[in-house]
Amino acid sequence: MIIDTVTNANKYKGLHPLFAKAFEYIHQNDITNLPDGVSEIAEGLKVIVNTANGKTADTSLAKFECHDKNIDIQICVKGLETIAWKPREKCTTQNGEYNPEKDVRFFNDAPDMYFQLTDGQFAIFYPEDVHAPMIGDGQIKKIVIKVKIYK
Repeated sequence: MIIDTVTNANKYKGLHPLFAKAFEYIHQNDITNLPDGVSEIAEGLKVIVNTANGKTADTSLAKFECHDKNIDIQICVKGLETIAWKPREKCTTQNGEYNPEKDVRFFNDAPDMYFQLTDGQFAIFYPEDVHAPMIGDGQIKKIVIKVKIYK
């Protein structure tokens, strides 16, 4: 997992072949005014824009998730978002089966930590990062960029 601000995003372009395009999209668009919805940026890059009220920790942790085929770049555009995290290697209680269509698997484990993102901050979640986002009070606008992992 990586946590930083959008102004430092260029430092991470070399970590994956599609990160440069992902961060270019963020820098070339007025992300505060992007409408909610899902669109494809390029092959292997999908952007999800969502504005919603924050959830309780219990509600978010009901979907304590990780992905096998995608990296998430989660950007807090507006609001204060708390995210729960735990390394996948420490998770022992899977909640259901892996869903290959949605590329998601869930766990019933307790998180190791919580952290907060606010306007212009982001977290990068790799497949080994189990996370539960959108914890908070009030409205949160965020962008999730799904980065396909090619093996």
